[in-house]
Amino acid sequence: MTFPVLQDKVIIVTGAARGIGEATARLAAEAGAKVVIADINKAGQKVADSIAADGGTAAYVKTDVSDGESVEDMVRQTVALYGRLDGAVNNAAVQADSALLSEFDEDYFDRLVAVELKGPALSMKYELRQLIKQGGGGSIVNISSANGFRPQYNQAIYTATKHGVVGLGKTAAIENGHHGIRINTVAPGAVETPMLMEALEMNKLNPADTAKLMSVFERFGQPREIGEGVVWLLSDNSSYVTGSTLHVDGGYTGR
Repeated sequence: MTFPVLQDKVIIVTGAARGIGEATARLAAEAGAKVVIADINKAGQKVADSIAADGGTAAYVKTDVSDGESVEDMVRQTVALYGRLDGAVNNAAVQADSALLSEFDEDYFDRLVAVELKGPALSMKYELRQLIKQGGGGSIVNISSANGFRPQYNQAIYTATKHGVVGLGKTAAIENGHHGIRINTVAPGAVETPMLMEALEMNKLNPADTAKLMSVFERFGQPREIGEGVVWLLSDNSSYVTGSTLHVDGGYTGR
């Protein structure tokens, strides 16, 4: 059971059409938040409709996090719908690279960096502007990865962006603490999402064997398990936490 720790707070979740973003958006709604499902994938509308059908409050806003005008409009529409912004989860992602650094594709590099690094930067830019304008603080959670702390073979570009997300969050935290705004990072390990399953299939890896390598529990995490950590960081229960990274990775980076 999720307690109403986000009652009446307005929360944006990017990349919320599936996977970790969807699970987080659902949990935030269960915790009482009014949620904006921000995603380039129109399946986000189905997620918003499903949340509403379950008694929650949610709306879909089509958003391309790599485009500044689209991100600015995401925040503008959120405020138009619900009157304010209290927090955000910057989660939008694309499939990680799967090539040696000596062989990476430049076009894919540009797309990966645009979504995984520029995306959180743009999102925070406009989220922070709104939070500062309103006054009263707020909480932003950026989604990094275990890769930001323990690199994976054939994923140099993805790993670099996830290091970058951590750096962005730490910098934003020290810049905005005097506004009462908290910025933290969640670093998931291997989580059973459509994106991970697609990657395993593409690289011809056995899921059961991979899970044993990626967690001391010898299983993949579930999207909702990541969402639980995110909701805590969004809530006032973590009121003295900022500039930190919460590792939700089944012990992967600690062993």
